[in-house]
Amino acid sequence: MSALPADAFEEGLAAYLLERSEEARAVRVGEKETSEQAAIVARHAHLFTREQLEALHATEVEAVVGDDRERVARLRLTCESGIVVRELAAREDALENSLLAARVQWQREELPLRTAQARLATTVSYAERDALGEAALELSAGFNEERQSLLAARERLEADLSGVTSPVARSEAEKGVRLQSILDAVEAASAETTTAYVADRERWLDVLLGDGRDEQPSFSHVGWLRRLSPLESTYTKEGAVPVCVGTLRALGLDIEATPGIRLDLDDRPQKSPRACVIASDPPRLVHLITRAQGGLHDYEAFLHEAGHALHYAGCDPGLPYAFRRLARDHALTEIYSFLLDSIVQEPGWHAERFGLGGVTARENAAAARFVNTLLFRRYTAKLGFELEFWGRFVVEGCTGHGYSERLTAATGIRYPQRNFLADMDAGFYSADYLRAWVRAAQVRAWLRTEVGGDWWRQTRTGELLRRFFREGTRPSSEEIAERIGFDPADTGPLAAEFADAA
Repeated sequence: MSALPADAFEEGLAAYLLERSEEARAVRVGEKETSEQAAIVARHAHLFTREQLEALHATEVEAVVGDDRERVARLRLTCESGIVVRELAAREDALENSLLAARVQWQREELPLRTAQARLATTVSYAERDALGEAALELSAGFNEERQSLLAARERLEADLSGVTSPVARSEAEKGVRLQSILDAVEAASAETTTAYVADRERWLDVLLGDGRDEQPSFSHVGWLRRLSPLESTYTKEGAVPVCVGTLRALGLDIEATPGIRLDLDDRPQKSPRACVIASDPPRLVHLITRAQGGLHDYEAFLHEAGHALHYAGCDPGLPYAFRRLARDHALTEIYSFLLDSIVQEPGWHAERFGLGGVTARENAAAARFVNTLLFRRYTAKLGFELEFWGRFVVEGCTGHGYSERLTAATGIRYPQRNFLADMDAGFYSADYLRAWVRAAQVRAWLRTEVGGDWWRQTRTGELLRRFFREGTRPSSEEIAERIGFDPADTGPLAAEFADAA
């Protein structure tokens, strides 16, 4: 079959990604126990050929109008990644299905791996969390050989298709940013408040983990920390949806009445504990998926994913598919998620939504800010490790040197080296998260000027955000910074928030 024109390819791509997204959703939420992505890829294999890639590249070069060139560039990049998926889909399915079938032997139960990972957030005993976390890690690490083999195969294919041998340079060309510059900026912001963070960390680890904790607790306790589990009687599992829906409605963002958004809030044994949005066909079909367990993290996760869902479902349906669904990276949509989930760091929100007194509201908001700072430092260290990892990959291959050292030093939480492959997100997603951290702080500073200090409960905020949502995925994160009057690399607003939190 000959290569398709760009418009026809875009139409076929939309059908393919819809089918793949719906399959991924069914597996992720526990409706299916086996993944059949390889069969979907095979049905659409004609879209992902080197001939098609060359045709799209030629069309991109010939395009005169900026938006049209960018649209075709995104189609070309997606075709390139689709060829990789076509080659590796069967192996990816096999790994996914093996992980779904894996069982952790725990006390008198056999727990699916995802259930064991989810249970870490609700296990009350410190010692039992340690033991369950170690058992889940041991089982997960048993798949590292296949993870490593797949990662290496993917890298060889991507280098061959793009003609760029350096993984770092390839990602920088796609994102349009320098990754080292991002790392330099966020490391500086992190270093500014390290002393205050260490003091804050010791206080909150004592409060949340108890006096018998290890000096450096293992990462098995992070779910418990993020959940703020000792406060679960206030932040109940049952209250998460009505409180978050009410919070969004106060902003003029009625998520339940937004056409296209489908909420999946049920608890199933094989449902991933990690909340997500799957934008199957924006703005017509956007899934928001959470697995509530009680605790403040349920509220934060819902608001975070609501940012993605409202962004995708709020885009102009008249935009080309490439600007409704495709992006060079995830840094743009993460702005809106980081912005909305930061509402849990507002003392006024705790007072208004839970009837807490001023002191308690400020204390609980401070706990949420501590967890946010911990995660920022973790991702800063993660980006540093990933740049080192990929910088030496061509020569040394798949080595985890520096993973445990960097993450442990940055957070004060012990991250074992055996976890580095399971923790490796594709495409330097850590950099996208960090750009969103910086950008969301800039947007909050802008909203305080445009709307007021209580931006988090004013309909004017929703009006302003809907203007951004209408543009879909077209702008870059850096363009948003410039529109609201900030240098994209300005970490001042973020550092100021960290300083205030301390």
